[in-house]
Amino acid sequence: MASIILDKIGFTYSSGTVHERQALKNINLQIGEGEFIGVIGQTGSGKSTLVQLLNGLLKASDGHIYVDGEDIYDDDYDLKKLRCRVGLVFQYPDHQLFATTNFEDVCFGPKNQGLGKKEAELRAFEALRSVGFPEELFYQPPFELSGGQKRRVAIAGVLAMKPEVLILDEPTAGLDPAGRDEILGLLSQMRSELGITVILVSHSMEDVAEYVERMIVLDNGEILFDAPPREVFGHHRSLEEIGLAAPQVTYLMEELAKSGMPVSTGAVTVQEAAQEIVSVIGNIR
Repeated sequence: MASIILDKIGFTYSSGTVHERQALKNINLQIGEGEFIGVIGQTGSGKSTLVQLLNGLLKASDGHIYVDGEDIYDDDYDLKKLRCRVGLVFQYPDHQLFATTNFEDVCFGPKNQGLGKKEAELRAFEALRSVGFPEELFYQPPFELSGGQKRRVAIAGVLAMKPEVLILDEPTAGLDPAGRDEILGLLSQMRSELGITVILVSHSMEDVAEYVERMIVLDNGEILFDAPPREVFGHHRSLEEIGLAAPQVTYLMEELAKSGMPVSTGAVTVQEAAQEIVSVIGNIR
């Protein structure tokens, strides 16, 4: 499994022009094997730029990125190998799906890795099954799918290449609550079963509170927080200053505490809040 280090990374769009914009500034990160990480920030905070650097789609203006100790900016580094190890699922699945059938689409990555037809098809079948995609839709065209189904195919297309790191840019955008829960539950399950590192880019605190173990909060191209969710949400006033907020249950627990109910305000999920309230009520009785 891959470990990744970002050392003093900066990135500037349209450098040297009147449209120059610095998207990332002095980013220092270590990403360990098997972590489940949420990258959070408002639009324009640098989230998408950061993950495209990890995948080698963009090259940093400053600093270095090391994967298992190798500098990916060395002249002889194999970027194709990097993109097989660090898979990226884009925000809009329509940008990633292009074949005439869903099965063909998922076969594309393994074939591009040099695998034969039979091995590529086995990989595709395994990947589609792992994301819970219905077999009766394998040979249907992608444009007939729902938003959630398209995302499953896009994820399967990356999984078929057997990456060690799976990055997803806003994978729940545009989905209803049931669709969001399905996709996030799927990611959590894959991470547990496959042992891969999962990096989830989102602007939704509810999405990340339930699943990730570590949150990286970006603001104006810089890291504001890098800590477990409970610790980050303890600074929700600072989050509000940059246009973010803690999960709604955090505010609910604060209001209950202010009203005199002796609850802990550290809950970050609905389940944790419910358990805390039931426990307090039981003690009162």
